[in-house]
Amino acid sequence: MPSKTNTENKCYEGERLANLLQSTKREIELARRTDGSSLPEKIWLKQQFSIGVNDVTRVLERMRPCTELGKSAQIPPLISSTHKSPSVKLQAVLVASDTKPNWLTKHLPGLASSRGVPLILVKDNKGGSLRLGELVKLKTAIAIGIKEKGNTINKLIEDIL
Repeated sequence: MPSKTNTENKCYEGERLANLLQSTKREIELARRTDGSSLPEKIWLKQQFSIGVNDVTRVLERMRPCTELGKSAQIPPLISSTHKSPSVKLQAVLVASDTKPNWLTKHLPGLASSRGVPLILVKDNKGGSLRLGELVKLKTAIAIGIKEKGNTINKLIEDIL
């Protein structure tokens, strides 16, 4: 059962942020090498992360809200069809705190906490969205969701949380 601190918002800035991003980049490279996948890098990153506010919101909305036991689960499909969407859970959500206008990400803390997903705010003088973009090989990224895949990236985030 997750502890109370797992669903609280954490803010990373300064040296603490630099250490978080550096170790995350290292684990991304390690996971990419050990995966052995022949997929292009951008496609592989999309499998590991939910990138952008819309994608993060979509994945969070598809997750079942936390029960009294503190566990979240996927919503079972209402209609059985041949088109099965992959069940995806987010381990954590990284959000840039310098988002302008701030209403773009205003809904994420409440949505993430209702799903039992920890939210990590990235605050940096250089720009949190620029720092998050570096992780996923983009110019900027306002929000990144880390998908539960059971790899070294997930182990690192679990240790951080």
